[in-house]
Amino acid sequence: MGDDLADRRTFLKFGAALGPAALAAQRSGPNRPYASRQGQPNIILIYADDLGYGDLGCYGSDLATPNLDRMAAQGVRFQQCGSANPVCSPARAALLTGRYPTRVGVPDVLQPDSTTGLSLSETTMADMLKAEGYATMCIGKWHLGSVPQYMPTQRGFDAFYGLPYSNDMSPLPLIQNTTVIEQPAILSTLTQRYTGQAVSFITSSKDRPFFLYMPHTFPHIPLAASPAFQGTSGFGLFGDVVEEIDWSVGQVLGAVQNNGLDDNTLVMFSSDHGPWFLGSAGRLHGRKGETWEGGVRVPFIARFPGRIPAGRVATGFASTMDILPTVARLCGATLPSNPLDGIDIWPLMAGERDTIDRDAFLYFDSVNLQCARLGPWKLHVTRYNTPPWIPIPANWRQNMLLATSELYNLEADPEESYDAASDHPDIVASIRARMNALILTFPDNVQSFWNNITSTAGTYCPSGGWPCA
Repeated sequence: MGDDLADRRTFLKFGAALGPAALAAQRSGPNRPYASRQGQPNIILIYADDLGYGDLGCYGSDLATPNLDRMAAQGVRFQQCGSANPVCSPARAALLTGRYPTRVGVPDVLQPDSTTGLSLSETTMADMLKAEGYATMCIGKWHLGSVPQYMPTQRGFDAFYGLPYSNDMSPLPLIQNTTVIEQPAILSTLTQRYTGQAVSFITSSKDRPFFLYMPHTFPHIPLAASPAFQGTSGFGLFGDVVEEIDWSVGQVLGAVQNNGLDDNTLVMFSSDHGPWFLGSAGRLHGRKGETWEGGVRVPFIARFPGRIPAGRVATGFASTMDILPTVARLCGATLPSNPLDGIDIWPLMAGERDTIDRDAFLYFDSVNLQCARLGPWKLHVTRYNTPPWIPIPANWRQNMLLATSELYNLEADPEESYDAASDHPDIVASIRARMNALILTFPDNVQSFWNNITSTAGTYCPSGGWPCA
């Protein structure tokens, strides 16, 4: 294990210094995970909005999701995949950069009138793959900045078809590349139109490597399904919407197969975070906007015939930030110059390893560091709360230091129902020390919030007053 970890760190550190040809040659040997006779693999990343951990059949739902279930049966299904954030924009920023959203300028949900977006100093997955000759397209919800310099066609994507942000925001234009083609966007046919665009892109790009990023608008509310799916699930409009997304996945997989690309295409499916008002987190505690597992654990399925063993269930922990470095390895791409927080999880996908060592994984909400995971252990340190003895904050919640830290063994207790902190003070101290060390690598404002909340002025004050005197 030590040698493997050293090899991975060496790759992440020095990969950017090697040219793509050298990396590809390095990976073409008999012991490398990918050596395709057809060259660079195609990458398809499908990303749902507000889909919960328990909303797919293969994760225990009663909803009919036969295409995603089949995709899991033909590839790998992860039991423990964490989003880097429990709300939309930060989760997407982390996905496309492999870095915590608090590093890349998107700690909070962006609004239609926001003048900022994903930092222009960041390299997106599309930037990385476009530099290797990939055709790139984004179809769906963007939500990483809606002024021109932050939009997809300026962030590595050759083409864009979709919404600039969430479907509950206004105004709501449907945009093709940089042109508004419909306003307000007609929601009931979005999934159908996204799917048609995806199939067309796959077909037109079949003779060169391509990257398709497909972040669906749904099941974020307001919900809308096409007439063909309305009332068909037996679980209301939410069920109809999820089953239409599953249909869309089937159409994308069909286009890959029909164009003869099946054995040279990695298809991945995940969600940005946990469910909102509707949907299921399964047995997990918490929902969207919370750093409990129900808010941050997401479904993650990957299919690559001949490369990923069929029917694999990966039990080791992974993160959506890990997708970028994993894709870089498979495609022989030069890593971004900014240090990554994600790690290469190909050994988990391919069944070569059950776990991969990593440093503490941090859970932020906005600029607030609330929890950290190390191995099976998750330590909660701060949480949003508004005790009755302080004025109600403008945003109706206040991040506060817990009276005592809470420790959960996520492998034995994924519901986070038994606080084991008093039984394992050494683990609490170890994780807390790692949090204190890692926070020093973040921007000043993130460090400031952490220092303030973990000082004596950040504790509960039952006798009255905030902050504590």
